[in-house]
Amino acid sequence: MLPISVCIIAKNEENYIGECLSRLSCYDWEIVVVDTGSTDQTVEIARTYTPNVYHFDWVNDFSAARNYSVSKAGNDYILAVDCDEYLEDDGMAYETICNLPGLISPQQAGMLNRLSPSAEFSASTKSTSIVHERIARFFNRKFTYYEGAIHEQLVSKNGNVPEFIPVPLSFYHIGYQSPDLKRAKALRNISLLEAELQSNGNDPYLLFQLGQSYFGLSEYANALPYFEHALSMEVNEQEEYVQTLVESYGYCLINLKQYDKALGLEGVYSTFSRRADFVFLMGLIYMNNAMFANAIQEFQKATAITDYAVDGVNSYLAYYNAGVIYECMGNIREAAKLYEKCGKYTPAQQRLHLIRKK
Repeated sequence: MLPISVCIIAKNEENYIGECLSRLSCYDWEIVVVDTGSTDQTVEIARTYTPNVYHFDWVNDFSAARNYSVSKAGNDYILAVDCDEYLEDDGMAYETICNLPGLISPQQAGMLNRLSPSAEFSASTKSTSIVHERIARFFNRKFTYYEGAIHEQLVSKNGNVPEFIPVPLSFYHIGYQSPDLKRAKALRNISLLEAELQSNGNDPYLLFQLGQSYFGLSEYANALPYFEHALSMEVNEQEEYVQTLVESYGYCLINLKQYDKALGLEGVYSTFSRRADFVFLMGLIYMNNAMFANAIQEFQKATAITDYAVDGVNSYLAYYNAGVIYECMGNIREAAKLYEKCGKYTPAQQRLHLIRKK
């Protein structure tokens, strides 16, 4: 058996946990499920895949539940998974899983890839894109544990910040597909985050997560003050959440039609333009400020950047937005060229169809 324990916490996840465990059970590792008070068939489904099913009284603290699940594991190397995350097998997953303990040192933590469907803006149309996240989920429990009541984070037992190492393992995140479920979880998160903020004082990460919760509900006016507060504090600009914080702040300003204020992000361009998402965002900001030459330049620049979080920002979404600008300027030939680069992206295909009919 692999020296790895998969640890899962669950509550009323009967719609997801079966598929999650079905994919995980293909591999020879221990699976531990900790239920925090399900009233549906979650526990019964879990027991068909593993005998290691335990109960933990919910205390409004995700780290407490995570750490309890880790305490029930038979191995020191832990892979933490959520019920609505499905392991992706690219043909190399088995080899990767067998080698996981050798990919990080005991003091490090492994960052997995998580792919989540999300609605993102592209010009005047809203499309469904895939968001790529790097999340720390693989670690050695002798050196690392969870901290934080909500949006729990891995921290070192010696007080140092662990070194996070990317590992080539991917999960598809199916959760939050229902608008009602999304809203209910966001409101729960807001309540827990506000309580933790009161207990721990101002913390930029908590402020960021509060802003993200409101942002996910499209309540941009409520999200903006949290983003602004977090950005007014001292943060490590190299941390991934800070990159997302800056980008979410920019989208907030666009959605609130504060286009002139959004231009202020030019001041941090050199720091955050390492990711295509930020460069694409600057293209949208310039476009909304009628700075069309600048916008085209940014969209084209985004297509040359390999690091990205949202599908399309360095390909079809960038080409499409530049194409829209060219079309509005009357340069139909250049617009058509860019639309053709968008592949099967429906809005681009529709524009091409209308252009060719003229």
